[in-house]
Amino acid sequence: MMTKQETSPARPIASTTPSRALPEALDAPRQTYRLANDWRVAYYADRTAAGRPLVLVHSVNAAPSSYEVKPLFEHYRRTRPVYSLDLPGFGHSERRPSGYTPELFAEAINGLLDQVGGTPADVIALSLGAEFAARAALARPGAIRSLALISPTGFSRRPPPGPGMGRVMHGLLTIPGLSQGLFDLVASRRSIRYYLGQSFAGEGPPDIFDYAHATAHQPGARHAPLVFLSMQLFTPNARERIYGRLGDLPVLAIADRDPYIDFEQLDDFVARHPSWSRLHLAPNMGLPHWERLAETTSALDAYWGGLG
Repeated sequence: MMTKQETSPARPIASTTPSRALPEALDAPRQTYRLANDWRVAYYADRTAAGRPLVLVHSVNAAPSSYEVKPLFEHYRRTRPVYSLDLPGFGHSERRPSGYTPELFAEAINGLLDQVGGTPADVIALSLGAEFAARAALARPGAIRSLALISPTGFSRRPPPGPGMGRVMHGLLTIPGLSQGLFDLVASRRSIRYYLGQSFAGEGPPDIFDYAHATAHQPGARHAPLVFLSMQLFTPNARERIYGRLGDLPVLAIADRDPYIDFEQLDDFVARHPSWSRLHLAPNMGLPHWERLAETTSALDAYWGGLG
């Protein structure tokens, strides 16, 4: 059964800036819309070129934002309309103390699709964002033409803990007086450079670390990451509960290695689902569009070209 969040349209409002200290992630107009439960969600858009819209969805960790997809945004803005979402709790979107669920993030994606217009969009999503994008596709059939999932979660043999254990973990992570101190450790410049640096096969560019540190030091920055760290944003058995229900929707999974997840069940899943395909682009550790942009975009162009 679809939730109210999954079926409610987004309502556009004027652009606002939640924090003057946080610079823009992308050199493009930033706008906002409100979801049915009044969450304010920010996104960047370049509508200069004509063509099928492309929607970009970043990952979820201690310090994500649209900056993670910057190379893709800059590349494709020359040839097609391109949009990049700051998920609720991150970037320039609203950072409430609570309310973060997989359903909310799927609703945010569909809210952006409402801003895009009536043409079905191609969607690129990173890591856990892949689960949210798949949920969005299920909630809004026909709004998405294809999915390209970079290092998608949900294909490990080690399942995430159930919701009960997640709530227990979140309670421990949010003990008053401790939660901010814990997050300060996770979001320190040294910690970000180490953990985000693991997602590069080579040396990561300094600017991505700098922006991650900046966005992790905005008011309310700890709320969504602590829910993520408690594992409540992962869907148990996402393979069958989400991905397996996508039917004949074309899906490309770009996955080689990742320091935080594995893809042990991906090849078997792809073999059983004809609308899916997998590409390694080896070596990459989860962010091939930063280190191997030409190969990544060539693969994406070939994939979309094959869809007619």
